[in-house]
Amino acid sequence: MDFDIKNEVKQKMEKSVENLEKRFTTVRTGRANPSSLDGVMVDYYGSLTPLKQLGTISVPEGNQLLIKPFDKGSLAGMEKAIVASNLGYNPTNDGETIRIIIPPLTEERRKELIKQVKGISEEAKVSIRNIRHDAMEKIEKSEVSEDISKGMEKEVQDLVNQYNKKIEDLLKEKEKELLTV
Repeated sequence: MDFDIKNEVKQKMEKSVENLEKRFTTVRTGRANPSSLDGVMVDYYGSLTPLKQLGTISVPEGNQLLIKPFDKGSLAGMEKAIVASNLGYNPTNDGETIRIIIPPLTEERRKELIKQVKGISEEAKVSIRNIRHDAMEKIEKSEVSEDISKGMEKEVQDLVNQYNKKIEDLLKEKEKELLTV
């Protein structure tokens, strides 16, 4: 029983940290990153389709994204969706491809992004706390002695501390990346 709860808690916390890392990649840092377009949805023949499914996204230069659509008829829709996504990108359409020059981040924009990243990491910490809460309830309901119960609670709290430290380290790393000009 003890091992099952600890394993489950560890897996859930690991997923929370993986989700945090994935969400951090969508926050742009002044360098071209195709994953910054992951959330862009294009109206493609009446249905919303992720941009990355409608073409290939490459990085020809450090501050540039190039999108080659599979269907040239979707170029206008892609361009509209990128502008509407509010990422601060200004796409140029040459009839064949869409080119996005990534503008350098202003100090004000960097501060906004840092606030956004802090918010994302706080959500991850809340997720960790919720996992701890669920685990503590399971431990309480399990029919084990008080000593074993206290030991299990301490192990869960140790995992919480370990994963909160990981979240803090990832946050510091992302802040450093955002502040690097």
